[in-house]
Amino acid sequence: MSGVDRPSPWWNPARHADRRPFLAARSVVTKAVRAWFEEQGFSEVETGVLQISPGNETHLHAPRTELMAADGSRVPRYLRTSPEFACKKLLAAGETKIFEFARVFRNRERGDLHLPEFTMLEWYRANAAYDAVMADTVVVIAHAAQATGIGRFSFRGKTADPFAEPELLTVASAFQRFAGIDLLATIADGEGNRVALADAARERIRIADDDTWSDIFSKVLVEHVEPHLGQERLTVLFEYPVPEAALARAKPSDPRAAERFEVYACGVELANGFGELTDAAEQRRRFAAAMDEKERRYGERYPLDEDFLAAVGEMPEASGVALGFDRLVMLASGALRIDQVVWTPPAGET
Repeated sequence: MSGVDRPSPWWNPARHADRRPFLAARSVVTKAVRAWFEEQGFSEVETGVLQISPGNETHLHAPRTELMAADGSRVPRYLRTSPEFACKKLLAAGETKIFEFARVFRNRERGDLHLPEFTMLEWYRANAAYDAVMADTVVVIAHAAQATGIGRFSFRGKTADPFAEPELLTVASAFQRFAGIDLLATIADGEGNRVALADAARERIRIADDDTWSDIFSKVLVEHVEPHLGQERLTVLFEYPVPEAALARAKPSDPRAAERFEVYACGVELANGFGELTDAAEQRRRFAAAMDEKERRYGERYPLDEDFLAAVGEMPEASGVALGFDRLVMLASGALRIDQVVWTPPAGET
């Protein structure tokens, strides 16, 4: 692109003026959400950005750096992908209701809905079932919409009323409805049967020879389920299959499903919540398996945070949610892209 064609930088006064209404909406939403948490008796926390481990999920990628000691020795550290590890340590320490507007970082992410640095609103309730934080999430989204005065969310031709009663839909029901797949029939003993799911999904998606059960699950979810979610009203998609449990505990009445949910509006994923796993040995097993898969796919693995695993075994029963705050502001302000609602877009971009 020639110098003549190159757009002016984001800090050009005229361009900033175009974005200013969205940024004003961000401030209004922040105040409203913070006030709601304070009314509910939550404590606002600020946890560290530099971590021993940034998180141990297969497809999440974190920037790496080093800390130098006074003697010149160096130790590796990562910019966190979530404040989850630190927040759960605070639960183990005795905190019972906490929230954080956390700056988090992810490599390999950039688009209308993704930024390499963004704000995650994360909160936890000790001694609370995960339907309690499901309800929190719906209320927080409504408060954001009320703060800006928007009547309906709109994105890419889809709309949703943030004040309407949300749709509650299990993942198994969604797969049956939108893809004709009996998902739970492909799970046994806590593991996904790759052959069974591939056979069920073969006419719906393209399946590669090295696709795992989770790969096939994700393809069906993205291509056939997510486009239908959050239309006309919010959708709470819950009871994820246990191979996709991440840091959630298994459902006591059906070990094939986990106490994990996500909330969608206009096909956009806004929040991801768990009934938190408190079995440290099981969490270690899941992390080790995820890091083995990360190394197979990407040639890298992240260390385990031993303090976090110890805290998992000490923390009380709890539930928690991570909500993409920039995405929520985007919908609540009527913005078209996520970079319109952040004060300073990513460095090096115009």
